[in-house]
Amino acid sequence: MTSTSRLEYCFTALKQQNRPALVSYLTAGDPDAETSRRMLHGLPEAGVDIIELGMPFSDPMADGPAIQKAALRALENGQTQAKTLEMVRQFREQNSTTPIVLMGYYNPIYCYGVERFLTDAAKAGVDGLIVVDLPPEHDEELCQPAAQHGIDFIRLATPTTDAKRLPKVLANASGFIYYVSVAGVTGGSAPTPERLESAVNQLREHTPLPIAVGFGIRTAEQAATIGRFSDAVVVGSALVDCIEHASSGDDAVMRVHGLVKELAESVRGCRH
Repeated sequence: MTSTSRLEYCFTALKQQNRPALVSYLTAGDPDAETSRRMLHGLPEAGVDIIELGMPFSDPMADGPAIQKAALRALENGQTQAKTLEMVRQFREQNSTTPIVLMGYYNPIYCYGVERFLTDAAKAGVDGLIVVDLPPEHDEELCQPAAQHGIDFIRLATPTTDAKRLPKVLANASGFIYYVSVAGVTGGSAPTPERLESAVNQLREHTPLPIAVGFGIRTAEQAATIGRFSDAVVVGSALVDCIEHASSGDDAVMRVHGLVKELAESVRGCRH
């Protein structure tokens, strides 16, 4: 299966099942390489449909405290871009169907070398990229070259993205659109479901791509509510909190997979 079709295939299959995708976010290498690897490998079995894997960066300004701490824990334990790509490659040896999207900032990609990064990412089995600090004005730097390597470039839309800017944001997007339900950093408090549903419906008028909603979803109940009207529900900070509060690597794995199972059950039944 080619990497571009993995996301498409996933969303098509879930549409037939009349349910949204559960998307989980973890920072690569958090709290350490081995625990992170075990966590990653167990996500599909726990019920995750799409994996977002954070590329740790020392200055993650769009992230809230939980994900900032996760990035620092990973970096302190020696996580690098090369190790993150190696994690994906090892995951692909066991799993050829679950899409993996790398999420992060442009600086580590630029330092690694854009062309080298895209070549290595495609080879490792990466399906998409979310680069939070690279606006559409810079599409030729990464978004367009990514497409040439068969890697989707997923755009963020926010409550503050106005109608004039939206076409520019959506122009070269592929894979899915990530609607950030809270203006501000990750992990903040979410707006009312009614307002969210209305925003998602407005966004649908401008793009045929699936719409994922994230930032601020912490419980199975919230995930089910959002899943009724979105194509995917993204949970990040709540999982990262499990790692921070764990007493050991084993405990972290157990907590993360436990919460994922709850979320997956809730998302699977949310439209019935």
